[in-house]
Amino acid sequence: QVQLVESGGGLVQAGGSLRLSCAASGRIFGMESMAWYRQAPGKQRELVAAISSGDRTNYADSAKGRFTISRDSAKNTVHLLMNNLQPEDTAGYYCYAYLYTTGGQRNNYWGQGTQVTVSS
Repeated sequence: QVQLVESGGGLVQAGGSLRLSCAASGRIFGMESMAWYRQAPGKQRELVAAISSGDRTNYADSAKGRFTISRDSAKNTVHLLMNNLQPEDTAGYYCYAYLYTTGGQRNNYWGQGTQVTVSS
């Protein structure tokens, strides 16, 4: 009923930039918040950045000053601009949405993930 599709991952050298995008579609009545998480091999999934319906943002300490999250509410999309990428940023990046469906339910949804690899 709701799908999240990420794009924009890839291979980049240290110091480079990437822009991730996530589009939510389906039976969406209202979007509460959207976020990006990441998971490196052998590690737990962690929050990178989040943005609320009121455009309040929250960043992990590792992302502050380098990453910027933004959203297009009309299109139910969220973007993550990542600058000055470092090898430790290498991970699978996952889009997350907390929303109301047209059926009146409030649920969490995850995308399939997009790989970001930063070479030194």
